Amino acid sequence: MVMSISAFAPSQSTATKPQLAWWPRLLLALVSGALMPLSLAPYGIWPLAIVCPAILYTLLRSCSTKQAFWLGEAFGIGLWGVGVFWLFHSIYYYSSTPLIAALGMIGFVAVVMGLFTAISVTCYQRFWRGQPLVFAAWWVIAEWCKTWVFTGFPWLFAGYAVTETPLAGLAPITGVFGVSLVLLIMAGVLGQVAYQIGTRRRVLKQRLSVRDGLALVWLPILSALSWAATQVNWTQVAGKPIAISLVQGNIPQDIKWLASFQEETLKIYQQLSREEWGRDLVVWPEASIPMFQTDPLAADFIALTNQVAQHFQTSWITGLPYQAVEETTPQSDYTPFYNTIYASGYQGNGLYRKQRLVPFGEYTPFEGALKWVLPSLKNNPAVSSFSAGQPYQPLLQIKRHIKIGSALCYEVAYPNISRQNAQGANVLLTISNDAWFGQTAGPHQHLQMVQMRAREAAHWYIRATNTGITAVIDDQGRIRQQIPQFERSVLRADVPPMQGMTPYVRYGDTPILVFCGLMLIGNLGYRMIQHRQAIKPASSAAI
Repeated sequence: MVMSISAFAPSQSTATKPQLAWWPRLLLALVSGALMPLSLAPYGIWPLAIVCPAILYTLLRSCSTKQAFWLGEAFGIGLWGVGVFWLFHSIYYYSSTPLIAALGMIGFVAVVMGLFTAISVTCYQRFWRGQPLVFAAWWVIAEWCKTWVFTGFPWLFAGYAVTETPLAGLAPITGVFGVSLVLLIMAGVLGQVAYQIGTRRRVLKQRLSVRDGLALVWLPILSALSWAATQVNWTQVAGKPIAISLVQGNIPQDIKWLASFQEETLKIYQQLSREEWGRDLVVWPEASIPMFQTDPLAADFIALTNQVAQHFQTSWITGLPYQAVEETTPQSDYTPFYNTIYASGYQGNGLYRKQRLVPFGEYTPFEGALKWVLPSLKNNPAVSSFSAGQPYQPLLQIKRHIKIGSALCYEVAYPNISRQNAQGANVLLTISNDAWFGQTAGPHQHLQMVQMRAREAAHWYIRATNTGITAVIDDQGRIRQQIPQFERSVLRADVPPMQGMTPYVRYGDTPILVFCGLMLIGNLGYRMIQHRQAIKPASSAAI
C-alpha cells in the first residue's frame, strides 16, 4: 500500500480538545506577539523573548494545522505591528502620507511579515507537533528567510533580546540565529511543561511528572553552555588603541537634503571637527556631505578637509553619495551612483559601496520593468535607483594601516553581510542616519543589532549617526560610550584594534542551518519508524 508522508503527521482526532474557545486563543496569540517587541531595546524585558513564544507553543498543542496557521499569523501581526511601528513616523511625517493610509501601510507590513511565523508554525504543526527542538528549528529557519526573501527585512529576531546577557554567549560561534535557537528551545520546553501540567491537573489532578522535570533540565544546560562560550577569547588585541572622534551633526531630516542648507551642513561638520584634528581618526555619519562628490561645492570642501587631515596626520571617514563617473558605459550616458563610506586624510583610503539598499528608499523594485511604462526613469539619476555595491569589497584603511570593516546604515541588520565585511578587519564601523524615525524604538533596535554584530565578530564597533545614537561598542557587545539622541556633539574614545576571526565570521550561518535541517529530518525519520512499529501489530493480528 502506498502511503503519503501525511500518514506520519499527528492525527487531528487525537489532539486534546482546546482549553479555550477559538477567538480567545486567537486573541491570546495576537497579544503574545504584540508583547514580544518589549523584550528588545529600548524596553529590555528580555524574558518575554522566551515567554511569548512559549505561549504560542502551548496554543499550538490543541489545534488543527489550519488553526495553527491563523494562530501564527495573529502572533506575527502582533509582533510586527508593534515591533516596527516606528516606520509610521517616517511614512506619516516625511512622506506626506494621510493618517489612514500610513496606518494601513503598517498593517500591510505586519500581515505580510506575519506570514513567516504563520508558515513556520504550520509546517511544524503538520508533521512535528509537540517537539520543542523542532519548534525552535522552524522558528530559526523563518528568521533566516527574513534576511533574503524579497531582499529581506531582518528585524525583530528573538536573539537580539539577550544581546547584553550571557545567553548571547554562542553568538561568536553560531551568530544571532544560534542565540534565537537557544531561546526558542527554552520557550518550547516551558510551553511543553505548562501544557502537560495543565492537562494533568485538569484530567488526572496530578503534579509535575518526572518526564516533565527532566525536560526542564534543558534550561540550565543551555544557559550553562551559553555562559561557557563567553569565557573563550576568540580574538586578540593587535596594537595600541586608536584615538577616534565620532561626530554627530544632528541635522534635522526635513532640511537635511535642501540645496539651500547644503553649505550650512558642511560648516556644522567643519566646526564640530575643528578640535578633533590630530587624533587618529575622525568619523562623520551617513551622507554628512549631502551631495555628489562631483558637485563643485563638495569637491572643494573634500579637497580642503583632506588637506587639513593630512596636515594634522589624521585619517578621515565620511558618508556621501558617490557618482561613479569611472563606471559610465559607452552604450549609455548614464552614470551609476552609490551610497558610500569614503576614507581619506592621512594614510586613509578606500571607498565602500553599500550592498543592501532600502526598497523604495534607495532603489525602486522592478525598476527595469517600470521603465517601459515610466519613460522618465530612463537614464535619469534624479529618479533612478542607487546601485548596489558588490560583496567582499576591499577594506578601508586608516592611519597605522588599520583595516576597517564597514556596514552602511540598514545593512548592518544583515548578519551575513556584516560578517563578510569583518573578515580581516581590525575595527568595525557603521554610519547611519536614523533621523527618519524620531524618538521611536527604531534607532534603539538598530543600535542593538550593532551590539550583536560586535559579539558575533568579537571586534569593537564604532557607530557614527546624524541624530543618534552615536556609540562605541566593545567586543562583548557592551556599549562603552554614547551620545544622546538629537544632541550636536562629538564622542571621543580609544578603541583597541583586534585580530583573529570567530567561528561565525569564518563559517557564517551554514552550520546552524544544517543543524536545524538535521533536527527536522531526524525527527521526521523517528516518527516514520514509530509509525511503522505501530502498524506491525495490527498487520499481524489481521493475519
